[in-house]
Amino acid sequence: MTAINKDLHYDELESMAASERQAYLDARLVKAVARAYRGAPGVREMLNQAGVRPSQIKTASDLEKLPITRKTDLIEKQKQNRPYGGYYIGQLDEIERVFISPGPVYEPLHSSRIKWFARSFWAAGFCRGDVAINTFTYHLSPAGTLFGEALRHCGATVVVAGAGNTEIHLRTMKDLGVTGFVGTPSYLMSLINKIEETGGNFKKDFKVNKAWFTGEMLSPSVRRILEQDYCVDTRQAYAVTEPGGALAYECSQKSGLHLMDDYLIEIVDPATGKQMLPGDVGEVVVTPLHNPHWGLLRFGTGDLSRLLMDQCACGRTAPKLAGLLGRTGEAVKVRGMFVVPKQAEAALSRIGQDGKFQIIVRREGNRDVLTLKLEVKPSAGHSGEPRQGIEEAFQNACVVKLDHLELASPGSIPADAKTVVDERKWD
Repeated sequence: MTAINKDLHYDELESMAASERQAYLDARLVKAVARAYRGAPGVREMLNQAGVRPSQIKTASDLEKLPITRKTDLIEKQKQNRPYGGYYIGQLDEIERVFISPGPVYEPLHSSRIKWFARSFWAAGFCRGDVAINTFTYHLSPAGTLFGEALRHCGATVVVAGAGNTEIHLRTMKDLGVTGFVGTPSYLMSLINKIEETGGNFKKDFKVNKAWFTGEMLSPSVRRILEQDYCVDTRQAYAVTEPGGALAYECSQKSGLHLMDDYLIEIVDPATGKQMLPGDVGEVVVTPLHNPHWGLLRFGTGDLSRLLMDQCACGRTAPKLAGLLGRTGEAVKVRGMFVVPKQAEAALSRIGQDGKFQIIVRREGNRDVLTLKLEVKPSAGHSGEPRQGIEEAFQNACVVKLDHLELASPGSIPADAKTVVDERKWD
């Protein structure tokens, strides 16, 4: 393979020639499909129903012969065939950890020796000597654990903070001389605002000089504030939990997100599943190649993007995603978590709230603001107790906490109104 500059790239995969990458991905795809067909009953059933033999999948273009599996499909499969829906390959006693994402979706991890996220942190400048605070949750979700392991592979010291108390995070960052922040851009901005509100000086009192973001968009305006006003070098990554990790990441050029070679990424027409040409907008569809125990093929993320094939000055040769350009369906990502209307509907129904509702997402300052507008019968009243029950049911089902709950009379929401209204603007 092509020689690499070890001071710049994490491994030799990042600088493969296009022909090398094509052969590498095709070889891994053939093995992944054969392995899944042999060991994962759910995958075998899918291929049989599609009339496709594993031997017919030789290159990325052959994946068009298979249907797209979506999060709702995965949830339903796991309901029908507990716990892993027929997608797990191997013996159950080989599973090291099980993560749970909203749905619920059970995600088995066969090994904590996880390196595939490491490329994204290495590209962001995290290395030995850095003290990195990881503010993603270690509870249920895979984010905290996966990011922490990847940071260690880069040599950084990890502060296992998780999601939680702002005051504790600020004190810890100052006491430990944290140099790197891992979290969402809105949370870092809220920490900086808190410091300034209490008379502190972020640039003077703290040592944070780099930040790695995922879970929500990094708007150009927030990036400018962080980099120009606070001297924090920012990078972002695109991660999806169901296929198992970071799919793409930014380099120093910040001109798109390089694809990971641990996945085969397609951009497809969400209506037909047909692959789009580079530059055309379509849905991001993922086939993981790195995990020998997880047989998921052609997972539809619901995210819209397009491929960039330009030569990058950083020397990495993988194609890039042009960021996230929207969503194909009704599910919406809020503060790093997908909010799925069907989850909310089921949770509200369980507490006797069967009225029409809308999930409304706005952007105030640098934070996502989530509102649930719900039609309730007059008898339900507008007292505090029903409100508390509704808010708790929503959060338990969708993980994300409501900022506002609007109780409306029956008929207030038009019959043809969208269930999810995303009013955010990224400038």
